[in-house]
Amino acid sequence: MNADAVIRALGALAQEHRLAAYRLLVQAGPEGLAAGAVAQGLGVPASSMSFHLAQLANAGLVLARRQSRSIIYAADYAAMSALMAYMTENCCGGAECGPDVACSSPLLQAKDVA
Repeated sequence: MNADAVIRALGALAQEHRLAAYRLLVQAGPEGLAAGAVAQGLGVPASSMSFHLAQLANAGLVLARRQSRSIIYAADYAAMSALMAYMTENCCGGAECGPDVACSSPLLQAKDVA
C-alpha cells in the first residue's frame, strides 16, 4: 500500500460516522450489510450514511455490490490488512517485538479499542 492510499484510508476513517460504519462492517463479516441496515444500526439518516459509505468505498476500505434494490457494503479485509501492515511495518525498529509490546501502549489499552 502506498502513502497516498494510506492517507485516503485514514482520512476516510477520521470521521465519527464513517469509523462507526467501518467497525460495524468489519463485525458483520464478508457478507456485509445493506446501506439501510448500517444507517439504522448507527441511528444515522440513510442519505447521510450513503454519503459516508461512498467515502469509505472511494478510499478502498469497503466493497459495494448491488443485491436486488439494495447496495450491500462489506469491509475489504485485504485493504484493512494492507493498511495495518503499512502502519506497523517498522514496528520496534525492525527488531522482533517482545510479547509485551502490544500491551504497553496506553492507546491500545483504551476501552474504545476493544
